[in-house]
Amino acid sequence: MASPAAAGPGAALPPGSARRDFYWLRSFIAGGVAGCCAKTTTAPLDRVKILLQAHNHHYKHLGVFSTLCAVPKKEGYLGLYKGNGAMMIRIFPYGAIQFMAFDQYKKVIKKQLGISGHVHRLMAGSMAGITAVICTYPLDMVRVRLAFQVKGEHKYMGIIHAFKMIYTKEGGFSGFYRGLMPTVVGMAPYAGFSFFTFGTLKSIGLAQAPNLLGRPSLDNPDVLVLKTHVNLLCGGIAGAIAQTISYPLDVTRRRMQLGAVLPDSEKCLTMVQTLKYVYQQHGIRRGLYRGLSLNYIRCIPSQAVAFTTYELMKQFLHLN
Repeated sequence: MASPAAAGPGAALPPGSARRDFYWLRSFIAGGVAGCCAKTTTAPLDRVKILLQAHNHHYKHLGVFSTLCAVPKKEGYLGLYKGNGAMMIRIFPYGAIQFMAFDQYKKVIKKQLGISGHVHRLMAGSMAGITAVICTYPLDMVRVRLAFQVKGEHKYMGIIHAFKMIYTKEGGFSGFYRGLMPTVVGMAPYAGFSFFTFGTLKSIGLAQAPNLLGRPSLDNPDVLVLKTHVNLLCGGIAGAIAQTISYPLDVTRRRMQLGAVLPDSEKCLTMVQTLKYVYQQHGIRRGLYRGLSLNYIRCIPSQAVAFTTYELMKQFLHLN
């Protein structure tokens, strides 16, 4: 069989070779779109979660639904989306890196370490989550600072101003990585169990009830994929399990990120110190798990939309 070079400079490339060349780029785009769709769906709930986790003095006496009603009254309906611009700037690369890294880590773990089955999903998911967090953490820091602000008490005028203020007032680049350790420690189980649960449910569903739960992929009829409503259900379950396991570390991360904004910031300088302080001051239910009911309402649809959008984008971009 003649090689492409032997066929002459005008010869066409083998079918699918151009698509393989840009696989990583299409995977990057699919993950970014999935992340943006998921976070936009739940942006108001994310703002309320930050306000409750860090005990903002305007809303600390309120519950989840009371805060959802109080924010529009005090700050207008756009107040529910405060910090969402920074969120989108962060979440596209975050989602893109996470989903793309998961696919790559899964291949490496299976090929180089010889680990397959459900375990390699857990390992690849944890590693992908950590990679995405480290790459996009400064953007998350800025987004949290903007979301914590209340109308009439603005310390930061926008994304660029927040970057400048944190850099000049909080120790340069190290200021952008405050709270990174609890984030990484919390992300490992969150992303790991999220990808593990979704992948396991998907493989079991397609193996046990392919006709009921699956359908042929739009880009490759030989590949079975979950139906959309089943994708949403599996993604939601994955989000709920992952969030329950990692939530106390998420609370710790938020308080450390807010840093100098909080009056008790000197008591929350390290991960262990912050965990102890929150537990001693507020206990488990009202401290370490404060806002969890909101987080279920937020993370279940968020993960459902993220996984479902990614699965659809894989078909549209011929990744199957």
